[in-house]
Amino acid sequence: MEIVSGVLHPRPSAIAASMYTLRDLDVDAILMHGPPGCNFRTSRILEEDGVRVFTTSMTEYDFIFGGRERLVEILKYIDREFSFRRIGVVGTCASMIIGEDMEAAIEDATLDMDVILVETHGGYAENTKGAIKALEAAERKGLISKAEFLRQEKILLAATRVEEDQGMASAPYIAPLRGDDKFEVAETIIREVKARGKLTIILNAKKELAYIFSDMLLALTATLKPEKFEILNIANLDPDVGLPRIRGYAKNILKAFSIAGIEIDHLSGGLDEYAISGAVAYDLVKEMGYDNGVVVVLGNPNAVKPIESAFTIAVTNGPREVVPLKRLGYDRVVVELDAHSLVVGVSEIVRSEFGDVIRRVGVADAERSCQSRD
Repeated sequence: MEIVSGVLHPRPSAIAASMYTLRDLDVDAILMHGPPGCNFRTSRILEEDGVRVFTTSMTEYDFIFGGRERLVEILKYIDREFSFRRIGVVGTCASMIIGEDMEAAIEDATLDMDVILVETHGGYAENTKGAIKALEAAERKGLISKAEFLRQEKILLAATRVEEDQGMASAPYIAPLRGDDKFEVAETIIREVKARGKLTIILNAKKELAYIFSDMLLALTATLKPEKFEILNIANLDPDVGLPRIRGYAKNILKAFSIAGIEIDHLSGGLDEYAISGAVAYDLVKEMGYDNGVVVVLGNPNAVKPIESAFTIAVTNGPREVVPLKRLGYDRVVVELDAHSLVVGVSEIVRSEFGDVIRRVGVADAERSCQSRD
């Protein structure tokens, strides 16, 4: 009998990962050497985030005879028509399969702008390979240090292990689900915190997604006030870790928290360290004696082992993370479905659906409490 191996549901590609990494390296533009539709959605998102995306629009003719002349021509056009400081050139399945010599094409173009060449394709089993390829190219160009590359490689490999062991790649096929009802979960959080007296909020978010998951921390803290309950806030918002763009996200969010009067009790790592900061957060909850309360994990909960003695809630943006998170042991799982599209191009905290639900349920609970006292 034939044995099916590998993951059968769609997953992010290495090409997309390399493109996002180039954005984090602050390139002005990206040229995809491939067909016009390759990574179309990723390109649209990046353009909303301020990165111009071009394509060589390879056709079946180029698949057979090569697209080197087309690559040179379009690079010269971009260099002539735009004043980009730095551009990333990204390989695709088409250009890599035919063995296109993109490095030679870039040399032949004799460009004024700086070029980072990322020779990647969509055939890698793990999308993190594309990010590593982009970082290798950046290190060769002197844009990041060897030490920073090794740190990035370590956390990307850790992210791969989390995904394979307890995330979207942990089974051949995982059905996408919407998770538990948000109103029921918000009501349960309030009820359980009242009963247990302790709440831990762990922000363990990935890069710009922290802008929307941070709103839930704001909502929970405002609803379940620190003066009424013991609240422990842990976040991977170290502003001194990561590429400049990522550190900027952390600084913006910490500033917003400060304005709102919210204190982060412990920093568990940087916004690119979600795969390893989860273990730090888990240890902190145990050390601080909050393991018998309510624990809400926002962002990438599959990197945070649920504490058995606590009531645990996971909030993710991945419909295919629901089953793994339930299997991991979380009591409730919430999906913030549109999270990624809402944080494109922003520089401040974004209102979330679950955050608004928490606020509405909190107001209703406060009104009931007033009525019962009257």
